[in-house]
Amino acid sequence: MILFECDYAEGAHPRILERLIQTNDEQTVGYSEDPHCEHARQLIKKLCGNNNVDVHFLVGGTQTNTVVISSALRPHQGVLAVDFGHINVHETGAIEAKGHKVLTVPTKDGKITPQQIEAAYHDHWNDVNHEHIVQPAMVYISNPTELGTIYTRTELQNISETCRRLGLLLFVDGARLGYGLMAEGNDVSIADLATFCDAFYIGGTKCGALFGEAVVLCNDMLKRDFRYLIKQHGALLAKGRLLGIQFECLFEDDLYFRVSKHADQMAMQIREAFLQKGFSFYCDSYTNQQFPIVPNEAMEKLSKKYLFSLLAKIDESHTAIRFCTSWATRQENVSALINDINNL
Repeated sequence: MILFECDYAEGAHPRILERLIQTNDEQTVGYSEDPHCEHARQLIKKLCGNNNVDVHFLVGGTQTNTVVISSALRPHQGVLAVDFGHINVHETGAIEAKGHKVLTVPTKDGKITPQQIEAAYHDHWNDVNHEHIVQPAMVYISNPTELGTIYTRTELQNISETCRRLGLLLFVDGARLGYGLMAEGNDVSIADLATFCDAFYIGGTKCGALFGEAVVLCNDMLKRDFRYLIKQHGALLAKGRLLGIQFECLFEDDLYFRVSKHADQMAMQIREAFLQKGFSFYCDSYTNQQFPIVPNEAMEKLSKKYLFSLLAKIDESHTAIRFCTSWATRQENVSALINDINNL
């Protein structure tokens, strides 16, 4: 069985494993206060073009979303997200478990618009009973989205301006950030995120690391006591240097960007094969996630050899499925899939 189900099926880039072995006997202080974490912070700050951001290292995406959101909101506040948002559909109510409601708006392409944000904000404050309703205080987006789409720089800037005008925090989930940054047509940089967002994170788990996410705090209000809150959530890794070493490797010579580009290139080959066969797509993605709509018979045939995800039932005879490539996807596996697509 060849896996195209997710982008974390493989372990880690060999360079990271080699560096972990090379540094295994080093003695360092714990809790991400070691030289490796500090070096990784400086590398990320350079990419941000801002030495005033704070950088923290956590283990996984759900943990990161929970810590950032719950630490930023007061008990009566919630976070706006699209109905397809990761925190709404794939985190087992983690945000709600910390006492904060996810306030959803509909989406067709995985993205939220400034108009939706503004409408949700005014719907709350114009309600005479607003004190009885969860108050929107943060906007959550992911880039790429759950549907593989990406925000343009203009879209991100417009969302940011709307949030700042309304007094809402903007948080960007970057679990797959590398795949978005290297996607065809992307014009957003890490420096843009540092400019337009109050907080965002750079995903490592899905982009070549064994595990780990780098949280970047841009808003001074969010920086205060953040390490206390990481610890309180059980997220302060004692052997923090394991995270720092991985992000050192990823950003020392653009490894992060090169492995992310590889995944996108593999996905584009898969996309082209489905297009050439005449299949349509659930959404227009140029990242590592592709969502072709296929007849159920074709889906069943492919499932005998490949593991992929089901997205949505389109009608009685068609289903939207997801093929997901990664930093480690092999050309021979993509070529085999393309051959089988051609033979459907």
